[in-house]
Amino acid sequence: MKDKILSLLKKNNFDYVSGEVISKELNITRSAIWKYMKSLKEDGYIIDSVTNKGYLLVSGPDVITYGEVYNSLTTKYIGRNYNYFSTIDSTSTKAKDLASKNSPEGTIVISEIQTGGRGRMGRHWISPYGKGLSFSIILRPNVDPYSVGILTFVAAAAIHKSLESFNINTTIKWPNDIYLDNKKVCGILTELNCELSSVNYVVLGIGLNVNLTLEDYPSDIQNIATSLKIHCGQDISRQTLLASILNNFEIFYEKYKNNDITEALSICRNYSNVINKEVYLLNKNSSEKVFVKNLNDDGSLLVIDDKNEEKIIYSGEISVRAVHS
Repeated sequence: MKDKILSLLKKNNFDYVSGEVISKELNITRSAIWKYMKSLKEDGYIIDSVTNKGYLLVSGPDVITYGEVYNSLTTKYIGRNYNYFSTIDSTSTKAKDLASKNSPEGTIVISEIQTGGRGRMGRHWISPYGKGLSFSIILRPNVDPYSVGILTFVAAAAIHKSLESFNINTTIKWPNDIYLDNKKVCGILTELNCELSSVNYVVLGIGLNVNLTLEDYPSDIQNIATSLKIHCGQDISRQTLLASILNNFEIFYEKYKNNDITEALSICRNYSNVINKEVYLLNKNSSEKVFVKNLNDDGSLLVIDDKNEEKIIYSGEISVRAVHS
């Protein structure tokens, strides 16, 4: 109901909305209106109230609630079932719980801060309160489990395209990272629940560093991680960016479900920071220097090893930085 009241206030822009109008449109009592207004003010919204005139929305906080995002959404289902938290241990953990309880496709779980956010290989993901985008999307594609890995590239293409609309040019590091100024700015994590030949659900987790400053990072990763704000020198609207990512993702995801991944893979190839470069393939106790020839249609890498032989890498971790150092 708070989102509905907020929407009504926003529609009237700089005009006061009377309690009578709110009561009639939303079928709630004046007492209930007062309670919701009080709650909105506690959330950081500045609302002016004048007797015989009503309520006026003066300004709002930089929060990523549904009420602040939905006006910019053009999606049919991605992000329409919206679960917002001020604080959560992990959006992906919550999303998996909701998915197991039959939450619909497109459901997202998003939080201002994650206390137990996870990156690839179980690494901790840093997400200070209100400065990044940490969210997970529940997907239920009717595909074979082996093709789910492509969703990482679908998401990467959507994020890259959204950032382009902000005049921010990123590169894509196989298999699941977005880079800016040769530093990591975004991570994508795909988790699958499936049977032998069918997918029950996929949870796609995204962590994007938006308005973090250099001081928000521990000293040991300041030279390998960055944010959009560090790059641009100014704050980026998380609300607008989130809506853009969800809008673009639904477009690419619909194509994916129709076996069309041409555009997504084209973006990942054209803006790859590993293709036509030497990289290290990292294993538990060793590393191997290879030359990356291409990204295959199934998401694997075609590389040439030190014996000048071609081979295909389906999973693992690579390092570009190790070559430079």
